[in-house]
Amino acid sequence: MRVLHLFKTYLPETVGGIEQAIYQICQSGIAHGIESHVLTLSAKPEPRDLLLANHHVHRAKLDVQIASTGFSYSLFRRFKALAAEADVINYHFPWPFMDVLHFAAQIRKPTVVTYHSDIVRQQHLLKLYRPLMHRFLGSADRIVAASPNYLETSEVLARYRDKTTVIPYGLDKLSYPLPSSARLARWRQRFGSRFFLFVGVMRYYKGLHILLEAIKGAEYPVVVVGAGPLELELRAQAQALGLDNVHFVGRLGDEDKVALLQLCSTLVFPSHLRSEAFGISLLEGAMFGKAMISSEIGTGTSYINLHNHTGLVVPPSDPLALREAMRTLWDNPGLAAQMGRRAEQRYRQLFTAERMGRQMAALYRELLAEERLPIGVGARS
Repeated sequence: MRVLHLFKTYLPETVGGIEQAIYQICQSGIAHGIESHVLTLSAKPEPRDLLLANHHVHRAKLDVQIASTGFSYSLFRRFKALAAEADVINYHFPWPFMDVLHFAAQIRKPTVVTYHSDIVRQQHLLKLYRPLMHRFLGSADRIVAASPNYLETSEVLARYRDKTTVIPYGLDKLSYPLPSSARLARWRQRFGSRFFLFVGVMRYYKGLHILLEAIKGAEYPVVVVGAGPLELELRAQAQALGLDNVHFVGRLGDEDKVALLQLCSTLVFPSHLRSEAFGISLLEGAMFGKAMISSEIGTGTSYINLHNHTGLVVPPSDPLALREAMRTLWDNPGLAAQMGRRAEQRYRQLFTAERMGRQMAALYRELLAEERLPIGVGARS
């Protein structure tokens, strides 16, 4: 079975939660006989085609970007050619230009829309896009949401509950490198073995400004891994607040990131807006057996992190509540360790790549089986 995935950005050029989710879907499908191809945009699309791990990546030239939406003239032809060779098309929402591609190419293949997030920030543009969006989502055979929490709180998904399936994102722990003892020792010497850790791209919805406010005057060490558009602003805020216990280490390679995940005592994830639809970095914390602190924003973050079970969940945009949660776990290391063990157990039960791959493969096969039904018994006419 050949599945074509479509999204505006992808590895290795860009790194983020959606890219990681697509990667894990592609890799976990191999055990189920799925050959995965990803079509994406790139500012420098040479080579146009490459092999990433065990799946294929095809890149078209990004011509212009408006309001976080990439456009490409050459993508029309590339998409139509690759779609003709695919058994199933898996779109990754949101990307308005993708909707246009779908209808321009007159796709007649089984289609799945992985619904990563509502459109939260561009509300004015959403008013213009909404008719096309609903036409596109209405045309899809299946929609996949990553958590029951998001399905329950999304006004858009409420219109498509009858064809929406919840399949949580999963991670393969074996795909993460094992840090050397020397690398662990280097980070331990720098930060010790008790600190709060944030991992992520510094975007507007990550709530890092709230975290900095929360630790003003506290002594808890916080290590911030990542880069992004708000990095200079956040560094300036930390300096203005006089925070000498916050350590910005920039974007790191996977081995260094894993070393810090192993060493930290708690993962703190202060995202405060629904743009944070799931939280791959939060799930990485659970995978490595760490207690978590997150905010209640009605998304998958509170499906990964269960309040008073795998960690603590606080109101969004509330520095005092976040500070109190950090104090609780800092002062009670035994409780943090216990929550971490529960978090890892929950990861093994619900969030492995193997489980996700099995569920996605079953969904694809179900669609193909429906496609083969005689006309009048559910197949396309």
